[in-house]
Amino acid sequence: MITKRIIPCLDVKNGRVVKGVNFEGLKDVSSPVELAKYYSDCGADELVFYDITASAEGRDLFTDILCETAANVFIPLTVGGGIHSLADFDRVLKCGADKVSVNSGAIEHPELIAEAAKRYGDQCVVLSADIKRVDGVFRVFAKGGRVNTGMDAIEWLKRGVASGAGEIVVNSMDTDGVKHGFDLELLAAVCEAVSVPVIASGGAGCIEDFITLFTALPKVDAGLAASIFHFGEVRIMDLKQEMNRKGIPARV
Repeated sequence: MITKRIIPCLDVKNGRVVKGVNFEGLKDVSSPVELAKYYSDCGADELVFYDITASAEGRDLFTDILCETAANVFIPLTVGGGIHSLADFDRVLKCGADKVSVNSGAIEHPELIAEAAKRYGDQCVVLSADIKRVDGVFRVFAKGGRVNTGMDAIEWLKRGVASGAGEIVVNSMDTDGVKHGFDLELLAAVCEAVSVPVIASGGAGCIEDFITLFTALPKVDAGLAASIFHFGEVRIMDLKQEMNRKGIPARV
């Protein structure tokens, strides 16, 4: 079995890391630079940096903060927020990102996925989707979870992978920040539909939630979380040691 990745997520607004519940009620957490350095030093496999209001506010991602964050990180860094063009990909990569996450920009310009994959390689293009159940159907939301696109989420992700996305981040809006476990039903449907690595996001509340995730859905490649790591509820090395004890390979 391939080693499973544990990925902290920095949701950045106005230059600060914030966290909310179901994409609402955002609270200040810390400096992204300080948190990134901490995670880089304490066993995280990768790090995700999202400028969560860039798309909704129609502006570019904060590159000065990103550059400083990237300079303090020695693990793979994925960056997203306000990515709408190849120029945005280029700018973020030059700031130190290893991979670029595209969400609302791909919804508005679906050809961006193929164009970026052709220029930078599939491994650089991460398709992130904010997904919520609407009348029992998984729908894709845009603009930081504010706008229901009406698109079927599974079909959208299949289309993105066919266009060249090398990795998928599944953000469950239904479980985001609730801490009752990952959205296994949604993740199972995604794993069945695509052949690229799938990162689970939204719902982690304790170590056991990760154990359940990787045990129930061995096709999931990584677990992403924010508040449980930010507030010290779960230490990454404790999580990885427990994963190894349960027969789930993790890098320690």
